[in-house]
Amino acid sequence: MSAFRLDNKVAVVTGGGSGIGQAIAVCFVERGATIRIVDLDEKAAQNTSERITQAGGSATAHICDVADPVETKAVFGEILEMSRVDILVNSAGISHVGRLENTSDEVFERIFRVNVQGTHNAMQQTIEAMVAQGGGVIINLASIAASAGLEDRYAYSMSKGAVRSMTYSVARDYLRHNVRCNAISPARVHTPFVEGFIKKNFPGKEAEAFAKFSAAQPIGRMAEPCEVAMLALYLCSDEASFITGTDYPLDGGFFNLHG
Repeated sequence: MSAFRLDNKVAVVTGGGSGIGQAIAVCFVERGATIRIVDLDEKAAQNTSERITQAGGSATAHICDVADPVETKAVFGEILEMSRVDILVNSAGISHVGRLENTSDEVFERIFRVNVQGTHNAMQQTIEAMVAQGGGVIINLASIAASAGLEDRYAYSMSKGAVRSMTYSVARDYLRHNVRCNAISPARVHTPFVEGFIKKNFPGKEAEAFAKFSAAQPIGRMAEPCEVAMLALYLCSDEASFITGTDYPLDGGFFNLHG
């Protein structure tokens, strides 16, 4: 069980209060990491932190709107005063359903600020410390929407395409500094967000909607957050030291097995 350990590593997980981010935080702690949970939702961040500490792990909660560069600089400055940061996982993000003609400027800008600017802000406030300490690992949560033409996902696809491109650029620019940067692109993941979306948009027909969304992946189901977490664990471990500048689809056969 010595493989894929993160002992003596400190990981910052944005969006770590729920869903994929929470699963990654819990998974990393179980493999020896200390976790800094960064989330806009104070209650969710505290709950995840308490869950980890009650189980014997080490975690702290930090309330931050990563879309705000000033706030992100202040919060990440506090984190870096506490300890080094070996791993940054950018999981904070929001979704949107809509096409070009019904996506308002306000919505477009909000998706950009949270998903793109937020990822940029977190990386920008971490990269110098990683360079100074001799290396680090960054994982960005992209999406199959970054590569595939998904219906009614105009603004969201834009944002995740940007995240993927940013990942490649950071990986290239910091190769010689021993900073690795990769992306994970899941298909639909069974998170509280998906549950809430179904409940809001398909009242009385939740079971049918869930089945339809599950069938969108050729494997016949959605991914579980822990499955994304296990891929993130591998990519952040020393066993993945040869991997950088790659976008990993976790898609249940979406790209290659349709039809």
